[in-house]
Amino acid sequence: MTTTPAAPTAPAVPRCLAGVVVTDTALGDVRGREGFYHYRQYSAIELARTRSFEDVWYLMFHGELPDRAASADFTARTARLRVLPADVREALPAIARAGAVSGPLAGLRTALSLLGASAGFRPVYDLDAESRRTDALAACAAVPTILTALQRLGQGLEPVEPRADLPYAANYLYMLTGSEPEPDRVRAIERYLISTVDHGFNASTFTARVVASTGADLAACLVAAVGALSGPLHGGAPSRALDTLDAIGTPDRIDGWIREQVLSGRRIMGFGHPVYRTEDPRSRMLKSIAQESGGPLVDFAVEVERQVEAILAELKPGRELHTNVEFYAGVVMELCGLPRAMFTPTFAAARVIGWGANILEQAEDSKIIRPAARYSGTPAPQPVPAP
Repeated sequence: MTTTPAAPTAPAVPRCLAGVVVTDTALGDVRGREGFYHYRQYSAIELARTRSFEDVWYLMFHGELPDRAASADFTARTARLRVLPADVREALPAIARAGAVSGPLAGLRTALSLLGASAGFRPVYDLDAESRRTDALAACAAVPTILTALQRLGQGLEPVEPRADLPYAANYLYMLTGSEPEPDRVRAIERYLISTVDHGFNASTFTARVVASTGADLAACLVAAVGALSGPLHGGAPSRALDTLDAIGTPDRIDGWIREQVLSGRRIMGFGHPVYRTEDPRSRMLKSIAQESGGPLVDFAVEVERQVEAILAELKPGRELHTNVEFYAGVVMELCGLPRAMFTPTFAAARVIGWGANILEQAEDSKIIRPAARYSGTPAPQPVPAP
């Protein structure tokens, strides 16, 4: 009697691949127990404090920080790429009208697809490394122009054309508001942008790499990443964290409001992180930026943070729950005059650099990402019922 050998059992892995190492990367890492993360070999927070956004972009794409000459050349090169092709610009009003409810981030998906088609992006599988980088630079440089144009069109305003003489962060604020921003606001937003360029294999970055592993073009990879970012559990939290402050209203309501949320099993937006087991270094830096400006909103946010951490320590003992990047990111962007509808799009204007770098790295490996799932349905095969 012969028997059919049992099918091999897939190895057990944590739910949703939490903590599973899927590849090697030279782009950076998040060391959650230490409260530290880095881009290449440099502390991301130190880069945010000391270097320009363009320098960090160069680092992520080229693997080293530029000297002054290379920095100036790269800044000028990427600034020239901010102008959108005519057919993309002409389509933006229709995209804005179609996305009147969903906003600029949804429109970005459509515009990036059109940009890729207009620019003739080819599958990364068919390109050499320099051609891939050229496409990535063009796509990344276009994202702030697309986002700000869609926001203004949605408000009944004309888009503001980019200025090549302004650095990335200053030009972003200029295109959003139509006026040259104050230096302190520029530097605050630039530090925020740098601090959110990359952060390990988060959902959107991993999504970009999965699509890149199929050999798809740059635009397809970025569209997939934007789709992942749009989820409220990923990129949508900064405005929701501010909504929490609005819902609480006054300091005397903090304790009762937070206790009710926690005991009801509802999540406190802006607190907790799947990787960090100590204070989020991005939150620490953004808190200091907010405190440089000061004011009632900052004072209230600091008090909410203090009380929430105390209540969580009481009600969830043994768990390290602190503010994450979204909590003070919302405060900083509010202080800098950004509308809440642009909080997540602004995050995307930074994270697109990290996505681009990850796509370029993934494209060097011709192996497609293809995990397995453990079947948990009705045992098969079952007889097919007669019609």
